[in-house]
Amino acid sequence: MNVIDSTWAFKLKRYPDGLVKKFKARFCARGDQQIEGVDFFETYAPVVQWTTVRLMLILEVLLDLKSKQGDVPAAFLHANLEENKEVYVNMPRGFKKTGKVLKLRKTLYGLRQSPRAFWKYMGEKMEKCNMPQSSLDPCLFVGKNVICICYVDDLLFWARDEKDIHELAMQLREEGVDLEQEDDAAGFLGVRLERDENTGLLEMKQTGLIYRVLEALGLDVGTVNGKATPALHAPLTKDEKGPEASGEFNYASVVGMLLYLSGHSRPDIAYAVNCTARYMFCPRRSHEEALKRIGRYLKATRNRGLVLNPICGSDGVADVLQIDNYPDADFAGLYGYEEPTNPASTKSRTGFVITVAECPVLWLSKLQTETALSTMEAEIVALSHSCKELFPVMDMADIATDPHFIFREAVTLVGETPMQNLIARLSKTPGELRHEGRPQDADGEEIRRNGWSTT
Repeated sequence: MNVIDSTWAFKLKRYPDGLVKKFKARFCARGDQQIEGVDFFETYAPVVQWTTVRLMLILEVLLDLKSKQGDVPAAFLHANLEENKEVYVNMPRGFKKTGKVLKLRKTLYGLRQSPRAFWKYMGEKMEKCNMPQSSLDPCLFVGKNVICICYVDDLLFWARDEKDIHELAMQLREEGVDLEQEDDAAGFLGVRLERDENTGLLEMKQTGLIYRVLEALGLDVGTVNGKATPALHAPLTKDEKGPEASGEFNYASVVGMLLYLSGHSRPDIAYAVNCTARYMFCPRRSHEEALKRIGRYLKATRNRGLVLNPICGSDGVADVLQIDNYPDADFAGLYGYEEPTNPASTKSRTGFVITVAECPVLWLSKLQTETALSTMEAEIVALSHSCKELFPVMDMADIATDPHFIFREAVTLVGETPMQNLIARLSKTPGELRHEGRPQDADGEEIRRNGWSTT
């Protein structure tokens, strides 16, 4: 019998604007002492993709959907342990009884299998409430009148009629889910959702996180000036011969916060953050200065966020939901700046943004893994990479073709160079990309890639 230790975990929970929401204390198990194959087997538990979240927010604005937010308190304490699986835990500090240990009946925070057990628990409860799991996103549940996304214990609901959301909440409570339904969705996972009552536009802000970044960088004082751009024109290099990092702040911690910020609500800093993240484990003084420049730029734009202003209609047709893909690439952008012995000096950079109804839902800026031998090859690699991300977005947009949502889907693929446009619009050669950017065989039948339907 393997008996694992327990501990207390104290956490400070904040609102999206950074204000303190509550002080939390949790009794946790020492999952690092668990033995695989004895105490647990599988541990994988998915969370909702932010592409799905942004797509649903766009549909909320377009269709004037009603939204509500929900939370399951002490979520991991609700799911049952696997059958024939016994887990024993020592008593916590302050509760000691000689010769006695705790035998768990439910999952506990800290156990390796707890996230997966709760995900399965929520899936079963949703299924009983006629909210089947989507095949496109395992944390997306689509019912007859309600759509729900689940990120561990945080839930967002959308429906045309608010009454349908309340009915679903009551059904979940009857099934034993301790659901705390909150007001309209005003924040989700640290991202504040501000709705303009006059225009109906939605803005995603992370002001609280920006202030934490500025505080970590020492830029929270009023005498520090802002910057108009997040990065210099010249690329950021490894700078092996430059001065060592000063250590004024935790470089990895700041990069982590910026990655979360750039991936959720600030695509304007995606390139600059990716450049600094490449040197997380060996930063130099120049890399610290690059981070501070991003911080100065954020200070000048701290009250701004990602504005969702969807525009529906194309060529005079009002019920078209248009998806656009804008890929781009440089060619060996670090050549001449980086040391010739560094393999990264010959790498090209891919950048793309995918929009739905002219609102960004997915963006990326990163070095290509392979070495392109020409500008054309670099552009094709960028196009290929962006299409891999485009097809799931296209399938996810099929939600909008449901009878409850009266939109039709029109997809265009926009390339920056003539070569990309040529490839994207090629329709005569079998197996190539057709004008919609979807692969088909010679007879026009759909081809499936990695489980995603491309028609």
